[in-house]
Amino acid sequence: MSFFGRIVVGHRPTFYFKMDSSVVGRVWQIAEPLVTEYGMEIVDIDYRREGRGHVLRFYLDRQVGGVTVDELAAMSRRLGDVVDVHDVVPGRYLLEVSSPGINRRLRQPSHFRRYIGKRVRVRTIERSAGRREFVGALRTVGEDGVVIAAGEGDLFIPFSNIAQANYEHDFAAAPLGRQ
Repeated sequence: MSFFGRIVVGHRPTFYFKMDSSVVGRVWQIAEPLVTEYGMEIVDIDYRREGRGHVLRFYLDRQVGGVTVDELAAMSRRLGDVVDVHDVVPGRYLLEVSSPGINRRLRQPSHFRRYIGKRVRVRTIERSAGRREFVGALRTVGEDGVVIAAGEGDLFIPFSNIAQANYEHDFAAAPLGRQ
């Protein structure tokens, strides 16, 4: 699902824990209370140059039941207003608000915890065990990182070394939807 908002006034964090001073970090801070008030959560915010301008993209969801196109359209208007009032995005940008999709990004420890026992893909900043990408069952989520069952055994990956992480739905093992 995706709803494209209007053009309004609008860096992309490498990972949630490193974004506090970035545009995305500031947008996240002002938008989170609004999104939470409507029973949703911010899964991710993306800000980047695409084509002829910048795009500020929100990915919203609910822990149970997902979000509808109508809810995303309403949140797009509300988020556009709050971002405009706080003037946290430089210049013009296109605002998009959508659901995160089946292979959603994992940005916060709470996101990871929901997928313990499920298949995840983690890309690291620096090589670990000679690689930068790992796919396997998420074993545990700790204060400093995650443990993944990657082919050669369990591997600890600190949050500080995670560039991107996603849930990977196993279509052969389970039907669509949260498992």
